[in-house]
Amino acid sequence: MKIVLLLTGKTTDKQIAEGIDNYSARIVRYSPFEIIALKDLKNTRNMPVREQKEKEGELILNSVSSDDYVILLDERGKEFTTIELAAWLEGLFMLPKKRILFVTGGSWGFSDLVYGRADSMLSMSKLTFSHQLVRLLFTEQLYRVLSIIKGDPYHHDESVKHRQ
Repeated sequence: MKIVLLLTGKTTDKQIAEGIDNYSARIVRYSPFEIIALKDLKNTRNMPVREQKEKEGELILNSVSSDDYVILLDERGKEFTTIELAAWLEGLFMLPKKRILFVTGGSWGFSDLVYGRADSMLSMSKLTFSHQLVRLLFTEQLYRVLSIIKGDPYHHDESVKHRQ
């Protein structure tokens, strides 16, 4: 099953983008992986927040297929330890879906229509991070949980059995 990270807008911070590229190159050793960056909205300075979320929501929903399992990266989502996240993701691999689609919203979050389409929501932390930084944190954690699933020693935890 392919894993996709769907982003609203480009990653503009060079250091964050380099980190994402680094982890993306590692992720593809374990699973088909793609990052899709939707176009930034134009002229949002005077646009009401609700309208921004709705327009971003339309772009997101146009990128989602009916056979995708959609997970929103959202502060109201379920929190996991890294080990729990690995077990949860491994279970999702058994679903009859073509893609697991992780979605980051813009700086204002998601529209109600996007929330309505979501199959699940995942919180990266109780802390608040910029939507740019969440991209880096997510790719690192995705690499980490895939290494756990495959039994590689990237994650240092004595409760996880690694292949020797």
